Amino acid sequence: MLPEGIPTITVTGRYLSPDGRPLSGSVTFRAPAQLTFPAADVIVGGPVVAQLDAQGQISAVLPATDAPGMIPDGWSYTVTESLSGIPAGRSYQILLPAETPEVDLADVAPTDPAKPNYVAVRGDSAYEVAVAAGFEGTVADRLGSLVGAPGPRGETGPAGPRGEQGPTGADSTVPGPPGETGPRGEPGPQGDRGTPGPPGADGVPGADGRDGAPGLVQSVNGHAAAEITLAAADIGALATATRGAPSGVASLDAAGKIPATQLPAVTASLPGTWLPDDYGLKAWAYDLSANSRTPGDMPSEAGRLYLAAVPLRTAETITKAAIQVMGYDKPNSTVTAAYLGIYDKNLKRVAATANVTAQLPETHNAGGQLAVFNLATAVALPAGSYYVAILIKGTGTTVPYIAATNWGSSATTSGAKPIDINGVYRWLQTTSTTLTTLPATLTLGGMTDGQTCYWAAIG
Repeated sequence: MLPEGIPTITVTGRYLSPDGRPLSGSVTFRAPAQLTFPAADVIVGGPVVAQLDAQGQISAVLPATDAPGMIPDGWSYTVTESLSGIPAGRSYQILLPAETPEVDLADVAPTDPAKPNYVAVRGDSAYEVAVAAGFEGTVADRLGSLVGAPGPRGETGPAGPRGEQGPTGADSTVPGPPGETGPRGEPGPQGDRGTPGPPGADGVPGADGRDGAPGLVQSVNGHAAAEITLAAADIGALATATRGAPSGVASLDAAGKIPATQLPAVTASLPGTWLPDDYGLKAWAYDLSANSRTPGDMPSEAGRLYLAAVPLRTAETITKAAIQVMGYDKPNSTVTAAYLGIYDKNLKRVAATANVTAQLPETHNAGGQLAVFNLATAVALPAGSYYVAILIKGTGTTVPYIAATNWGSSATTSGAKPIDINGVYRWLQTTSTTLTTLPATLTLGGMTDGQTCYWAAIG
């Protein structure tokens, strides 16, 4: 606590991070090395360091920079900020005049380049100086007292010398007034009248109903002639904003073809053809009944992962996966784990079911049945090609049979091409037979193809 007679200023401040958390650190106030107050018989020296509290606040009581009788005078404080998380703290000068007993650093710190880096010291106004000198009256009275009476008019000075003649001006471009009208001349003799010509053809009625001249267009589709700016809908055309949308304006791909996602639905144009949505599905590997190859059922090898490619024509939210199961020999065989999953073209798993062992049909039969299993979480898929993964793990003499087709010994897995335009194989299987769960990712290095293509679908 400084002795009485030394005017002091209370300086405060608060520092927060952009998300509102209090900062930590300190703010240092430095005066000249030593300040002498002869009237109080006190010498003050050294910096004042204010530590930020738990709320990021500081408070410091400092001598005023204009304390009377202080030696030296005419100086300012150097403020240095050392804050956590801010490598280069600010350093700036401030004045703390006695007439401002409380100062917040947020009001004087030079964050804005246009703001001064000190507390301005306000001097007395001219009115206040006049009152101190004995003037009595209002500000308006003082302003009126400063207006003196008009002085006397000075004598007229002698005429100055005549200036030189200036250059001739340019000709005026403004025409002068018209002259008077001259007298009318005598009329000349009348000439002979010519022979009348043949009558003209009748005029064609105009669009506005007046005979003899074509009319002007008055409006187009409700638009007046002065504002005819037609939109696509005015002439029955599709707006360019529908470019790339299904049934909109087509955007050709790199090969100059319309992408499949922009083609109109084909269900109505293929009467008698069974499609996935006829079974409540979105896409499948192929139509078992319509397949011209050799359909049937093939045993799954316990612990081996089978991948069946499924083309998805449009973006869909997928909630389930399906296979055609022929059953298995129970109790001679036991299934311990069964999973279905969906992998993208890069062999990254994007969805999977829980363990569906209890939902597998148990009896082996020639026709089999469609087995649909819910995904653990629905997934939104863009149009493209995907793999449905089938993993069945168990023991016994007869593992489950799953619907499949055989492409023949002379054909590749895809029949005509090993991969489609999206880089997806029609069918793959892992070389490993010891899998118990669906891996998060797969690699082609751990895969092989063959002649058998298992059937799968998504919905």
